[in-house]
Amino acid sequence: MENTRESIEKQIWKSALILTIAGIITKILSAAYRIPFQNIAGDIGFYIYQQVYPFYGIALILATYGFPVIISKLIAEQIEEKKGEPFKVLLVAFVFLSLFFIGLFLILYTGSEKISYLMGDRELSIPLKVVSFSLLFVPILSVLRGYFQGRNNMTPTAMSQIGEQSIRVTTIRVFTYFLLTNGYSSYIGGAGAVFGSITGGFCAVIILLYFWTKMGKSQKFSFSFSLKGLKGSNTNSLSIVKAITVQGFTICISSLFLILLQLVDAMTLYSGLISSGDFSLTEAKVAKGIFDRGQPLIQLGTVVATSLSLTLVPLISSAKVRNDFAYIKKQVQLSIRVSVIVGLGAALGLIAIIKPTNYMLFTNTHGSFVLAILAITILFSSIVMTSAAILQGLGKTLAPAYFVIIGVVCKIILNYLFIPYFGTVGAALATVAAYLLTTIFHVRALMKLLHVSLFLGYTKKALLAGGCMVLALYSYGVFLHELFQLTEAGSRMFATFQSLSAVMMGGFIYILIVVKTKVFTEDELSSLPFGSKLQFFKRKNRKKHFSLKEE
Repeated sequence: MENTRESIEKQIWKSALILTIAGIITKILSAAYRIPFQNIAGDIGFYIYQQVYPFYGIALILATYGFPVIISKLIAEQIEEKKGEPFKVLLVAFVFLSLFFIGLFLILYTGSEKISYLMGDRELSIPLKVVSFSLLFVPILSVLRGYFQGRNNMTPTAMSQIGEQSIRVTTIRVFTYFLLTNGYSSYIGGAGAVFGSITGGFCAVIILLYFWTKMGKSQKFSFSFSLKGLKGSNTNSLSIVKAITVQGFTICISSLFLILLQLVDAMTLYSGLISSGDFSLTEAKVAKGIFDRGQPLIQLGTVVATSLSLTLVPLISSAKVRNDFAYIKKQVQLSIRVSVIVGLGAALGLIAIIKPTNYMLFTNTHGSFVLAILAITILFSSIVMTSAAILQGLGKTLAPAYFVIIGVVCKIILNYLFIPYFGTVGAALATVAAYLLTTIFHVRALMKLLHVSLFLGYTKKALLAGGCMVLALYSYGVFLHELFQLTEAGSRMFATFQSLSAVMMGGFIYILIVVKTKVFTEDELSSLPFGSKLQFFKRKNRKKHFSLKEE
């Protein structure tokens, strides 16, 4: 039994590694299109794209981190309890989601002019109509990814993510360059960029269907088999719909937190800057475009937490069915620790090199202070995503949804209070406050539910590692500028060199101190992806210890 559990745990962490690699690749691809897109279209073009992006982002999260998670949870529970009816779950889920998202598509397409009016920019109606088509891919992507993930096969999901982003990025770069260089307006260029969500979604469907055809006949979804099994099935179709509606949407809300906050900014930030009287129409668009530079930076910093949350739900659901709460507590403590260490390192590291990074990616250092504030959310986002996945795996799906709703309401209120006085800095502070409040609620719920301490014993060590890293990176930046006699960030080439070299140096220092101070035990390191590589530092210490002992 113990060996079986260990093999399952290793398989789960292997799945996390697969999704982490896929997440890193897709985020790099995401940065790869945002950089030339912003460079070609400018901050105003970036503003246009980012105003409609939340609608695509919602569809993307729903089809990747939302509904597939609840579908995989239902399938994992049925396999664990040996009910043998995962195919009915897929069929009912597909029919329900298809009807729902066709309705959403019609609402967004026909209501695009009214939505653009509420945003304060009527010319956004065309990009909104284009992005509405991305909603039509959600049902098929959710069902197929959910089935594969429920069987702990993360490769199809990972490959479909990479394929989707690759085609999307290619479409964005080609269409944007063609439209803007041929004299079309920035809004038409933005619509062309948004069209990438359609070609990317189509590619993801093709990839998932390819993996489906490779499966054996006994594992494939058979419509005839499923329809015959519907009558005598013990699983009620309404219960499946209820689970998807209640649990599925609440899981989606937790995963959609960042996108929902961006949607709040899309609806309030531009109009708030205009109504403050301190910005002209053009200046407000530029300011919003600069503010939106923070999105890819935050997403890149939360890749590990995103991947971890995908695998935690079926893992903890299965353990809950076995009533193995000791195992659950152990995994919860380790998962939260990983999210804190990774999130803290990413947040502090980005803040320390925000100016050269901003220059490297977006041609200038405008808005670096605002981006530094937004970088703080990487830590809170990592904790929220991981803790929400744990609560959902334990069946507490409503609590994270309530916490997210509270956070979104907090963001709305603070946006209206801060933006007139502080502009984009106020919007950034509102985002951090919303994340902090939501994090507090999630952590308290976990500690109360499992009666475990989640931050004792390692937070001081993590802060020590982060502080040393920041100090080293700041000193490194001063040294480079003094060495080459540069002012501010220097040239863009120099900013690129400084950013990339600082990432490697800062990462090495941070990981070294984390390992040396024993934030993770040797057993925990061995269970983590690449953990065996990190034990190199400890082995080196042991060799020195033994040699001194022999003397």
